[in-house]
Amino acid sequence: MGVPSLTEWPPWNTAGTPFTRRSGSAFGDWAVRKQSIPTGKVPILMVDGRPLAQSLAIARYLAKEVGLVPKDNLEAAFGDALADTIAEMMAAFYKNKMSSVTEDEKERKFNEEINPNIIRPLLGDLNKHLADRSWYSSGQMSWVDLMIAVEFGGLRKSYPKLLDDFPKVAGHVDKVMALPSISAWVKRRPDTFL
Repeated sequence: MGVPSLTEWPPWNTAGTPFTRRSGSAFGDWAVRKQSIPTGKVPILMVDGRPLAQSLAIARYLAKEVGLVPKDNLEAAFGDALADTIAEMMAAFYKNKMSSVTEDEKERKFNEEINPNIIRPLLGDLNKHLADRSWYSSGQMSWVDLMIAVEFGGLRKSYPKLLDDFPKVAGHVDKVMALPSISAWVKRRPDTFL
């Protein structure tokens, strides 16, 4: 899925806020439309006719709008730090996944470099962090809990044993995925390779 999907995997859906997802042909002539969008890339969030670009900026904005940011600024910053770290991890994963090398080489690089040097250390730290708490920060769900579920749940879809050594992370992903609004969305979303 990756960070762009976090903007679709709605923090706002947990609050029941309606939204409309548009993709592909919904933008009309993309070459023309692209010129009016900051950075010329998607995803974007239209708010009162103004386009907001960048996945993490969108997720943070929406989380603030629906109260999924810790009230304590330091706790919020720790969550932001984890979100940025997960985004960096996923960038390494996608760079490999989308590269032009053979599938065997992609799998070798994942197994020998990305998983042991990037993903597993992060999972180990996160597993320890979640050992004595229900949510990542402040005793209540935040947008970062959604990001944990989006990214590690997506990776687990491609690599079913990925979370086997990290039961707290696996349980956390399952707990978020079981939330009624998230569960309903997962059942109707488009299928992706993650």
